[in-house]
Amino acid sequence: MKDELSYIGKKIVDNSLELAKKVIFHKDTLLNEQIIRSSMPITERVDYRAKLIGYFGEALYEDFDIISDKVTAWAIRAAEIAINDHISLSSTLRGIHAYRTVIWELFTEELEKREFAPVTMLDVSKIIDPLLDTVCGIIGEEYEKHNHKLMQIAYTALEELSVPVVPIVEGVAVVPLVGGIDTHRAKLIMDITLHESGHLKLTNLIFDVSGVPIIDTMVANQLFQIVSALRLTGVEVSITGIRPEIAQTIVNLGVDFGGITTMANMKQALSELGIKHYRVSS
Repeated sequence: MKDELSYIGKKIVDNSLELAKKVIFHKDTLLNEQIIRSSMPITERVDYRAKLIGYFGEALYEDFDIISDKVTAWAIRAAEIAINDHISLSSTLRGIHAYRTVIWELFTEELEKREFAPVTMLDVSKIIDPLLDTVCGIIGEEYEKHNHKLMQIAYTALEELSVPVVPIVEGVAVVPLVGGIDTHRAKLIMDITLHESGHLKLTNLIFDVSGVPIIDTMVANQLFQIVSALRLTGVEVSITGIRPEIAQTIVNLGVDFGGITTMANMKQALSELGIKHYRVSS
């Protein structure tokens, strides 16, 4: 039986290039079109797929663990190529399943020519199928990592947009806050305002909290920390937009806003800084 496995394995290795071509031009038309448009030339792609087929053949007569490591490295690189070529995960996995088809077609042909023991077919499947499963699993993991990375980039960009620092005049800017403030967002607000204050050379920063639905003890504490950090850098801070119902809640909770300049609205805060709206008559 060992001789039969060795024979089949070497047959797969010897025919790896032809089998790779069959995989490339498998019946999946959509995948074929994506391959043709890909950055890797067809000849290189055939050679790369032939390498995997060769590993499948070698696994039938070489050390399985060594071959498994090679297959893992191949799958990581294959996923990278597919991702860079914008080939979908489903199309990539369909391409991997094509390997199983072409290898078993070769095995069936050899089975008709030679009388292999029935258990040989089972042993071939036990060796090659786990390797194919490994390839599919690793490619799926690589796509997942890539998608997670894209989501993190998008989330970071969205977070930064949630803390806009809007310059009004030289040295003065406004930060209109909308939505709830938790510990994570408070740190983001602090990081961005400290950075932008230095970048814009600000002397005064106005936080408008009219869009913040709740200001409780935790939120107030976060605001105190932000104001304190900005003051240490020489930036004077004022807060506007505390709605009447929010003000009542703050008083009931015993939250002390002493030491923080608060204004009724943005217009008042800007007026205090000598910034007024002038209507230009035509």
